Amino acid sequence: MPAHEHESDTTTDPLAHERAHLAASRAALRAMREDAQALNIRDVTANWVNAAVLQAQIADRIKSLADLSHTPLFFGRLDYLHVVGAAQAEGAEGEQFYIGRRHVHDADGDPMVIDWRAPVSQPFYRASRKDPLDVGQRRRFGYTGGELTAYEDEHLTDPSEAAQTSKLLQAEIERPRVGPMRDIVATIQPEQDEIVRSELGGTVCVQGGPGTGKTAVGLHRVAYLLYAHRERLARTGTLVIGPNKSFLHYIEQVLPALGELEVKQATVDDLVTAQVEVRSTDDARAAVVKGDARMAEVLRRAIRSHVTMPVEPVMVVRGSRRWRVPAYEIEEMVKELLSRDMRYGAAHEALPQRIAHAVLVRMEEAGEAPDDRVQNAVARTPAVKAAVKAVWPAVDPSKLVLRLLSDPEFLAAHADGLLSEDEQKTILWTLPGSGKRAARSVKAAKWSAADAVLIDEANDLVARTHSLGHVVIDEAQDLSPMQYRAVGRRCSTGSATVLGDLAQGTTPWSTQSWEQALHHLGKSDALVEELTAGFRVPREVIAYASRLLPVISPGLAAVESVRESPGSLSVREVTGADALDAAVVAACAESLEQEGSTGLIAADARVPALAEALTAAGHSYLSPGQETTAESRLTLVPASLAKGLEYDYVVLDEPAAVVDGEPDQRTGLRRLYVALTRAVSGLIVLHAAPLPEELA
Repeated sequence: MPAHEHESDTTTDPLAHERAHLAASRAALRAMREDAQALNIRDVTANWVNAAVLQAQIADRIKSLADLSHTPLFFGRLDYLHVVGAAQAEGAEGEQFYIGRRHVHDADGDPMVIDWRAPVSQPFYRASRKDPLDVGQRRRFGYTGGELTAYEDEHLTDPSEAAQTSKLLQAEIERPRVGPMRDIVATIQPEQDEIVRSELGGTVCVQGGPGTGKTAVGLHRVAYLLYAHRERLARTGTLVIGPNKSFLHYIEQVLPALGELEVKQATVDDLVTAQVEVRSTDDARAAVVKGDARMAEVLRRAIRSHVTMPVEPVMVVRGSRRWRVPAYEIEEMVKELLSRDMRYGAAHEALPQRIAHAVLVRMEEAGEAPDDRVQNAVARTPAVKAAVKAVWPAVDPSKLVLRLLSDPEFLAAHADGLLSEDEQKTILWTLPGSGKRAARSVKAAKWSAADAVLIDEANDLVARTHSLGHVVIDEAQDLSPMQYRAVGRRCSTGSATVLGDLAQGTTPWSTQSWEQALHHLGKSDALVEELTAGFRVPREVIAYASRLLPVISPGLAAVESVRESPGSLSVREVTGADALDAAVVAACAESLEQEGSTGLIAADARVPALAEALTAAGHSYLSPGQETTAESRLTLVPASLAKGLEYDYVVLDEPAAVVDGEPDQRTGLRRLYVALTRAVSGLIVLHAAPLPEELA
């Protein structure tokens, strides 16, 4: 399966023919965009609301038809043995189809490029010699920038052709990384494609080690679902949740490159901080307790404690008549609402209507003929309002959490049998004799991120959280049970794609199993898939990092890299801590001699010293989240922010310091595992202190 490169411009030259098709396809795409720009909404609608909506849709259409000059418009071609029915449904004729990032058609409406998500494109990813799926030939294209420079053919039904690894596929995987994360649409593997094309109705959990492409798989699944279920997801919405802003910035261009512009991105903190401002951090012990699922029951008890049984009847005056609803009857209403386990706020709204209905029954028995307007009027009378306020008062979720964290007696009453005394003391802001003062108001309180999650839970107990159609959660292993609940509320009527690696859990509350995580998410029936084939990290590097697995995640399968890259790992001992900074700077300069990006990863506490050393040596550097360019290819990365990022070359400073920077040994080794697996082409490990014994 050799790659072919030609310079001839004759019509008999296959490469020249493919270049001509590329040029014609780009011209057709420009024509499609010009047609969209030429649309005059005044010709189709006179309603200003419809006009505004249509104008927005046209603007999105124009954006989606942008021709990205450095992005290949198509990356493959399928030559079917027979006419394909699915292709005919797309308007195509014949047996040959170009596979690309989006659909492109000519002036007659015939497709020149088929969207990679269309059914006819699926064999590009799944066809094999064992099961060719009616494909006679699969052609891959190689590009330099936006120019088509090579092609490579597989004749899937030719028994005389030996199976070989695709050199163009390998080159695309190894292509230097400068700028944000790019899509993998040209390199999706069969096991990845199965996950990408799984149905919208089911939740999928993907356990994948470093370099297995789980993040890209999750993003491409969103793109596929939007293609297959666009109208439904346009109504219900989609969301991608990442671990931090740097990570979201890194991945934000993937979906637009695939023509999807409307997918929102956020961190869990973004979701839960609408009510309060986070101005504080918890120590690990407090954060673990606050993130425990038992806190959901503590909150439920605390909210329901506001309900009290009535002791007096309600007397409603209507004109000259007085209508009495006895206390025992109201008590029955309250008990019935409690037994239904309704949202607290919904029951608060329902109770006055129940009381008013009881009054209407009495009116009807007396010969009157009241209607719904009368019932609503009765529900708003001072007597009914006063009764509801006494029996089922409104609850402010933020004030409730403030009281729980500030009032030891209130917390003890509702945490009894759930949290131990020590756990209660751990999360209380103030204790008698501590000398600390409780916050007087919600605005004055110094809330932590874990507190905001508690408030979000309390909000949902009062009023249902809006659910989206599909949510993707990346680096999910680092979420607490309460954070899982917060995410689960946002896809309670939809589905989710859960992405993560148990071995990379670096929070004190990280999940121990996907079974537990999916239970807290409310998706216990999710399908769990494991990706073990590595496409990004070289075999030598992942084998070195995998020495940590028996300690950090016993029983988890190591990633088996498909990429051999001799010399990709260099572990160097430096004599004397004073010489380490200079050695690190020299290693960065060495890496920058290669094409692509370089990441210098170090323990957070080491970053200031290394920043000073780089500056003194005349090396400019970026921070995580800043986009690399051809002129600025070095990023200084605190180990705490390395997760999810990747660089062509990585220089890792002092592994022992990375481990020591975490509260416990296992978390430290997990942080080190993350740092060791960020390299695509080469890793240099520098140390003055002894290496952790698991690596030695």
